[in-house]
Amino acid sequence: MSDEQRRQLLRAVIAEFRDNGGQVSGPWEGRNLLLLTTIGARSSQSRTWPLTYLGDGDRLVVFAANSGRPKRPGWYYNLRAHPHATVEVGSDIVRVTATVVEGAERQRLWERQLAATPFLADFEADHGRQIPVVVLTPTD
Repeated sequence: MSDEQRRQLLRAVIAEFRDNGGQVSGPWEGRNLLLLTTIGARSSQSRTWPLTYLGDGDRLVVFAANSGRPKRPGWYYNLRAHPHATVEVGSDIVRVTATVVEGAERQRLWERQLAATPFLADFEADHGRQIPVVVLTPTD
């Protein structure tokens, strides 16, 4: 899939999510899906990304796996530069602060996610790098 085709797919998923109160069809149907809106690390422009997530109390946890691509996703770099973001879950919009977790906290969340999506371990092994685990904590 070309970069332009991928962008078109993401725009369609975002539109469907917003039109249907967070419900989408296709490969993300039935999954925990959120829309993460960040400020671009270099562009300073608003960027929105559909991501699957893991709930952890009132926090949302996302994994910077980038669908197994060799580089980390753009949203990860955006959050490192500008950790305040907005998340849409269903029809709710929440302001969050992003934190990359390490150590035992990362391991606990990583193991919970691997139980649901064991292929993430292959992504790490294929690229020889640890996939960052990012916790999104509501600020409101």
